[in-house]
Amino acid sequence: MDYTYHDLKHKKVAELRELAAGIEHEAVQGYTQMNKDHLLAALCTALHIDMHEHHEVVGLNKKKIKEQIRELKKKRDQAIAAKDRKQLKSVRKDIKGLKNRLRRAMV
Repeated sequence: MDYTYHDLKHKKVAELRELAAGIEHEAVQGYTQMNKDHLLAALCTALHIDMHEHHEVVGLNKKKIKEQIRELKKKRDQAIAAKDRKQLKSVRKDIKGLKNRLRRAMV
């Protein structure tokens, strides 16, 4: 059965140890002595699973929005250097709005 990091993360330690018992890989040697964090990392190594979860953005051009955020950060730095509080507040609000749109579009 194919597992994902999310599936393994939500299993109990006993279930992870049962899974490790059936795997012949040097990463899971001594699985009976491992705690959940170490066991999870070892299983991910043995099963060739990424340790972090990837989020997909649906309905937006993520690259374009990140480009806009980088441009706004440059404007933010200029506003800080010029000590223009009104401009700074506006730019920070725009950055926050773009980041929020990205987070809402993640699946």
